[in-house]
Amino acid sequence: MTKTLLGKLDPKCVRSLDIPRPPEGLIEGFKALGDATGIVSDVMDHLNIVGVLPGSLLRPTIAGATIVGPALTVRNTVLPGHPNDNARAHINGMAEIEAHNIAEQGDVLVIEGVPGVSNMGGISAQVGKRQGEIGAIVSGGVRDVAHSRRVGFPVWSSELSPVTGKWRIETIEVNGPVHIHGIRVNPGDIIVADDTGVCFVPRERAAEILELSRKRAAMEDARCDALDRGVPIRDLPSAS
Repeated sequence: MTKTLLGKLDPKCVRSLDIPRPPEGLIEGFKALGDATGIVSDVMDHLNIVGVLPGSLLRPTIAGATIVGPALTVRNTVLPGHPNDNARAHINGMAEIEAHNIAEQGDVLVIEGVPGVSNMGGISAQVGKRQGEIGAIVSGGVRDVAHSRRVGFPVWSSELSPVTGKWRIETIEVNGPVHIHGIRVNPGDIIVADDTGVCFVPRERAAEILELSRKRAAMEDARCDALDRGVPIRDLPSAS
């Protein structure tokens, strides 16, 4: 499929119309871990990789939602000018629609956003859902939570705000590196998110992290099985 821009953003601000795709089986492997962020976080600790944020900071809008997919990134900043003047002049700097337009099935929208205002709303969530995105991670505010819940599009955000970003936000880059509360996220990095938090898995280390996560999950399953069988605590398989 040929991808094109919609003209909402200077073409120079779009790093690429494509993002690196994960190798076959990688996404399915992370999904098979189930409630995975704890296991993945432990593995990233052992590998000295910083890339995990708690659910208390990035709160999910849909309880029980779990997503795994490659990052499709958007970077926002504050739009110059007073919001009232921008509104009267119809100066709308938001352009996450360009990311929606180039999304592929299974992508996760990751927005480095502006605090205090909404960086995406319900219609944007519905567009993302239709384009095949499975959810969004937003540093900053989002709104229309009931709408995004209704269409089954989970969002992990640091804030909720009804204040529109339309006259307050300028999108300055799509498909480039972003920073989510100090963590660098590149297009194509693997996002693993659930009720507990969000793991940003560097794509170049993803296969290694998955392999070690599988081993750790098997070890934890063995401990749980031993507990169910009544094995004394002193005899449980090692947790290290």
